[in-house]
Amino acid sequence: MTSVPVKDRVKVSQNWRLGRCREGILLKWRCSQMPWMQLEDDSLYISQANFILAYQFRPDGASLNRRPLGVFAGHDEDVCHFVLANSHIISAGGDGKIGVHKIHSTFTVKYSAHEQEVNCVDCKGGIIVSGSRDRTAKVWPLASGRLGQCLHTIQTEDRVWSIAISPLLSSFVTGTACCGHFSPLRIWDLNSGQLVTHLGSDFPPGAGVLDVMYESPFTLLSCGYDTYVRYWDLRTSVRKCVMEWEEPHDSTLYCLQTDGNHLLATGSSYYGVVRLWDRRQRACLHAFPLTSTPLSSPVYCLRLTTKHLYAALSYNLHVLDFQNP
Repeated sequence: MTSVPVKDRVKVSQNWRLGRCREGILLKWRCSQMPWMQLEDDSLYISQANFILAYQFRPDGASLNRRPLGVFAGHDEDVCHFVLANSHIISAGGDGKIGVHKIHSTFTVKYSAHEQEVNCVDCKGGIIVSGSRDRTAKVWPLASGRLGQCLHTIQTEDRVWSIAISPLLSSFVTGTACCGHFSPLRIWDLNSGQLVTHLGSDFPPGAGVLDVMYESPFTLLSCGYDTYVRYWDLRTSVRKCVMEWEEPHDSTLYCLQTDGNHLLATGSSYYGVVRLWDRRQRACLHAFPLTSTPLSSPVYCLRLTTKHLYAALSYNLHVLDFQNP
């Protein structure tokens, strides 16, 4: 926020700390969805059914131009997950395929990747990793002449719900269902496909990890069915997390985001509850229920900017505006 006057920076910071914000709805859809989204510059990309739509933010950041900038298609079933990398959209579909779309052209390629739906995908440094319900994780090249050529197939013995590549591009982590294997968090070597280590111990059966993200080459955050957010530091211990935060209403945590500093945001499985946490303390700072009965919905995806929080639910895309509460 270097271009923003100090007084305005302090005001926005206080609004986040005190939970002062204005709630709005950016998009609505008629049928229940499981949307995923990404932000890039002044654009928002969001999946709806088997499409990915790109919208441009208006200058206030709290509203969108109604006409999409672009529509990216190609999957036969719903888009489960997607990421933005190297001016490409890499999408994972319920049809078992991975789609590669160039953002600024009509180039689109899709290829069969897994025997069942592809639940998650990540891409860094010209490498794609994918995880599927078919109990495998796979490594693929992004190079245009080698699309669809699998580099490694890893038998995870469990459904893969989340995946992330390390910033060092040497390894990646999988978050699995914790039904067929005792550890839901495992780190794999990106070059060989071999297991490097597993994180934690004594997870109860079914403690699957639905979201995982690296903050640095040595630190990562995870959340999922066992209602905890866990912060891991690979330099200290791989068997015990450094810090953990429990969802106070015992709800599954579908997604998480962080500002890279002290702020942590989580999305719960009931009533569209978004929680803000200060990572220096255990208790939740603020909770924002974005839906009520009978339209209770999980928060499927969260994204943060300095002034706004965006939450994708079954029927709506919500915004919390901390600049103009």
